[in-house]
Amino acid sequence: MRTTLLTLFAGLLAASPLAAQLQVPGTGVGVPPVGDVVRGTTDALGSTLDAVDDAVEREARNLLRARDRTLSRLLRRNRDVIERDAAGDLARRGELIAIGLGEPYRFALIEAGFTSLGREEIEGLDIVVTRLAVPEEMPLAEAQALAVQLAPGVEITADTLHFQSGEAAAANPVALSLQSAANIAVEVGVIDGAPGAATRVLSEKGFASGAPTPSDHGSAVASLLRSAGVTRIRVADVYGEDPAGGNALAIARALGWLTQSGSKVVTISLVGPRNALVERAVAAARARGVVVVAAVGNDGPAAPPAYPASYEGVVAVTGVDRRNRALIEAGRALHLDYAAPGDSVYALDMRGRTKRWRGTSFATPLVAARIAAALQRGSGWRAVTDGEARDLGARGPDDIFGRGLLCEPCGQRN
Repeated sequence: MRTTLLTLFAGLLAASPLAAQLQVPGTGVGVPPVGDVVRGTTDALGSTLDAVDDAVEREARNLLRARDRTLSRLLRRNRDVIERDAAGDLARRGELIAIGLGEPYRFALIEAGFTSLGREEIEGLDIVVTRLAVPEEMPLAEAQALAVQLAPGVEITADTLHFQSGEAAAANPVALSLQSAANIAVEVGVIDGAPGAATRVLSEKGFASGAPTPSDHGSAVASLLRSAGVTRIRVADVYGEDPAGGNALAIARALGWLTQSGSKVVTISLVGPRNALVERAVAAARARGVVVVAAVGNDGPAAPPAYPASYEGVVAVTGVDRRNRALIEAGRALHLDYAAPGDSVYALDMRGRTKRWRGTSFATPLVAARIAAALQRGSGWRAVTDGEARDLGARGPDDIFGRGLLCEPCGQRN
């Protein structure tokens, strides 16, 4: 972590409010010997780095505690539909998902008290899943362990929840223009909440109870795509009015629908734990030529790796502020591809009002728009976006900014 902090500190020095406040020994009255200046400067820098280390680690712990409080509060308020799985993650209460469950194991599970809630093939992805109700009065975590024991080799997962990764910072009364000089006709799919009427989309479909239901977060993501020049947007609402919305099964169904409907890029500004079904769905969509783009989240660097951003081949996106510094709350993934503006980003809420937004959620559709523009050119999208990206931090790809900053002026005002 020290190397990362050194890089971050160097970036802060270059960005300059901090640099203006540093007092370097050896300046002022008289000129001490060069060696004393170097030693004094080194000692001061070392002390300052220690302070930065402590501050960053303290903030990381605070973000992690805030995340845990938020999840615990959600669980307390919705115990009738949410509980913790075997890994301690929040999931739909009393249900498991088995992928490719065959007859011998299905019978064994039924004999143990599990009930089949239905078998389905995920549209467009050729993935067959069986929903299982756990035995009555058995906690989900215990049932999950039992099911894995009774059906060895079968992928069995809880229906884990995913959460949006950004929020509005302030309202702004000036209407946001959704016009752009770009005209990107490659279709981009969105997995999120539904947008409001002010953001025109090709179509929307619900994958949760009460969906599609307009939401602020989904509206902001879709309107950012529009302002970045994307003209064909299709939205899958995985939240609706469901307290257990954003679950793995909804995301897999949504990804299948978008893939089958013709979306070439899918942007997902949601984060959750690793889930076998979502991982399978992402791999199947990628095998069909879909580029999946996902946010690293806003739970800070001490949080667990974010998914779906951490799945193989997913384009993982972080955010930067107006001075191109990494957002201090940015989460992490097992790999990082690009950065984009994630602070003071202007987009619409569900009522069509302009708001200022912050978070990696809003960097993600900006990267998706640039990938769609690259695909429209007909060449390999990676080479095009790498050519556009502005290198930040350490030379070349790094774990703070990835391969560089994309869509630098997008969604922002001077």
